Amino acid sequence: MKRRAVLGLLSAGTLVRTGGPGAAAGTNGPEWQDAWQAWKSLFVTPDGRVIDALQGDASHSEGQGWGMLLAVAFDDREVFARMLDWTEAHLAVRQDALLAWRWRPGVGIADFNNASDGDLFFAWALLRAARRFDAPHLADRAAAVARAIDTILVRDAPGGGLLLRPAAERFSGPGYEIVNPSYLMPRALHALAAAFDLPRLARASADGEALMGRIAADGLVPDWITLTEAGMRPPDVLPAAFGYDALRVPLYLIWSGRLAHPAVQRARALFDDPSGVPVRAERTGNVLERSDAAGYRALATLVRCIGRAVPAERMPPFSADQSYYPATLHLLAAVAAHEAAEFCLPN
Repeated sequence: MKRRAVLGLLSAGTLVRTGGPGAAAGTNGPEWQDAWQAWKSLFVTPDGRVIDALQGDASHSEGQGWGMLLAVAFDDREVFARMLDWTEAHLAVRQDALLAWRWRPGVGIADFNNASDGDLFFAWALLRAARRFDAPHLADRAAAVARAIDTILVRDAPGGGLLLRPAAERFSGPGYEIVNPSYLMPRALHALAAAFDLPRLARASADGEALMGRIAADGLVPDWITLTEAGMRPPDVLPAAFGYDALRVPLYLIWSGRLAHPAVQRARALFDDPSGVPVRAERTGNVLERSDAAGYRALATLVRCIGRAVPAERMPPFSADQSYYPATLHLLAAVAAHEAAEFCLPN
């Protein structure tokens, strides 16, 4: 498909809800369908692999989970099935129910560790698909992944409470845990907790939200942070600033109905500057890098929009002339807006 600079407005009037708790938003209108058709044509191979060209055409469990979630939202059962088949054939290679996090052309799986956000979105997409497509076997697979998240990835946090570890291996040691706040998606954790009677997932979500509130009291939520009995500190190696990972924190909180969360308020203050969207910043708010990609503008618009009684702007049109990550955030932000802040979408 030839790229088009701009596809039509994402119209709230074209979105429909499906019955049942946790059902994803669907899309029937031509503007939404143009955006979805462009996204899948650009980033999904015929066999169902979601590709990130800027990462050497690699595929990740996170991308497969996001793609499957979007396929449910756009009521595209055929593409959902292809994504699921590829994921099961190439990433479901561990001895537990979790997914290997990365696959590379010509290499395959080089690291069998998982990525918790990939597993979380994979399980949530399966649960939503089971309900939308009336496919109980998908719920069985979702339950297996959710139970693995519960038993393998939810751990006691230093200083109390529960946390969602970023992976089954590494990222922890005597007296410390390294966490990625953007791996926490409250709406997904609560949906899985309720569907499969896994209360620890809901507790981990609540404790993670509280942790992000404490982090936001001192500045922007970073990509990574180290937790110890004595408190929080920057990690020794991983990025300790607000960056491409942390961009997802306000998106997930808004999607989960946490519109007034301190981390959202911090992001809103950062995004108030109209001269390009900050995609990397010090925790103080000092901007290190900006982007004008449409997907980042859509995310920033959503964050600004929910902070106003009468929004002065609406989410910008989808653009096919952007790379995989901002394009994906663009569609995720639109689905999030429909489910939690519909007034931020175009009329």
